Amino acid sequence: MNKPLRRIAIFCGLLVLALLVRTNWLQYVQAQELSTRKENRRVQIAAYATERGNIIIAGGQPITGSTVTNGSDFKFKRTYTEGPLWAPVTGFASQAFGSTQLESLEDGILTGNDDRLFFDRTIGMFTGEKKQGGNVITTLNGDAQRAAFKALDNRKGAVAAIDPRTGAILALVSTPSYDPSSFAGNSKDDEKAWVALKDSPDKNLVNRALRETYPPGSTFKVVTAAAALEHGVVKNIDDPTDTTEPYFLPTTRTPMVNHAKGCEKAPLNFALQVSCNSVFANLADKVTRDKMVETAQKFGFNNEKIDTPVRAFASVYDKTMDRPSNSLSAIGQYNTAATPLQMAMVAAAIANDGKLMKPYMVDQLTAPNLDVIEKHEPQEMSRPLSAANAQKVQQMMVNVVESPHGTGGKAKIPGVQVGGKTGTAQHGEKNAKRPYAWFISYAKTDKGSPVAVAVVIEDSEAEREDISGGGLAAPVAKAVMEAVLKSKG
Repeated sequence: MNKPLRRIAIFCGLLVLALLVRTNWLQYVQAQELSTRKENRRVQIAAYATERGNIIIAGGQPITGSTVTNGSDFKFKRTYTEGPLWAPVTGFASQAFGSTQLESLEDGILTGNDDRLFFDRTIGMFTGEKKQGGNVITTLNGDAQRAAFKALDNRKGAVAAIDPRTGAILALVSTPSYDPSSFAGNSKDDEKAWVALKDSPDKNLVNRALRETYPPGSTFKVVTAAAALEHGVVKNIDDPTDTTEPYFLPTTRTPMVNHAKGCEKAPLNFALQVSCNSVFANLADKVTRDKMVETAQKFGFNNEKIDTPVRAFASVYDKTMDRPSNSLSAIGQYNTAATPLQMAMVAAAIANDGKLMKPYMVDQLTAPNLDVIEKHEPQEMSRPLSAANAQKVQQMMVNVVESPHGTGGKAKIPGVQVGGKTGTAQHGEKNAKRPYAWFISYAKTDKGSPVAVAVVIEDSEAEREDISGGGLAAPVAKAVMEAVLKSKG
């Protein structure tokens, strides 16, 4: 071969080699980056080319669907049954604005793209069946969810309900809510609905049950009571304490204000019934900050990874505060903060004789043919307190509801043992903002405890400690517990 031809051959060979390198680079190195770029509409078009699988509540009722989209290269868009009711559970899947919560976390199953559905997709290629998405079956109880939503009655707030025996989430409500169907497409109307929600001062898109933390107020006294018992500061719940009146915060001359009467030297049992701030502030100082932190963390506080599978914001009990701040934190103030889910976990651990189960809301993932791909098995998370001490706290919480002195009488359910704790959490500069009304509770029958509930109402008209929690939040918890009890037969 003469020299010019050899040069041309080498040059052409290098071009072919460069083409092969570039092709392999695009297919294997940059594939993930290119497929996820927002400019790549082919991925989005493929995602909406088939009907999405459904999110289903306990009992088999789908709460999602799909419908054909007109005038768009996205063939199907998401629809929602009772959208505002279930939005805190489903999140949204929008052609224009992406997805959140279960719609996002379980997207692979719902679109049919999950690796575990590879066999189904392969079979479909030979049989000619259209690609289908799988289903996400949740633990949610429809009756409990509707009861919570109705009882909140459009007030800002949230409800979380758990089965203490398994950790299964039975209800997860956040109000005011939104309808995910209103912006599921990519039209101008969808954009208008999205902008109105995104900029709303009411934060409709926020899941308050999982993604908002509040000062828990006196509901946190249940944790303080557990710490006092676990660390031997209190042995008999009916023995007098050495709490003075007035009680001054440790190392200060700042008195702890009580809104209840009879708190001087009050026993732990009576102190929880009427919610004596001074008694719990005193006991927390004796327990010490580090042991209070230890107990709080066993209940789930300071845990950054509580996945349901939607991740809940971490609830906080300060690890570095001084003695007076620890006493304030022990009554649910200072910078103690909790999600409604966290406080439902507190009530659930007490109801389950000291065993805290990990909360979850996805029971099963199924293939389009309904074969089970994955099934959740309940998992123990921790043991915040012994069974004996848990039963003492149960006794005290029952007295909060049943005793004439108790603040939780509006949660009573005839023929059912109900334990509860009210709370009204002050917040804002100099506590100037309207307090949050809280109530945590559980119901127990001869078959065990099927439900624990936490309720918070933001826009309450609370004027003093606990009255609002008992008056506003307790009836909501009662409605949820009754719904669960009836559905359980």
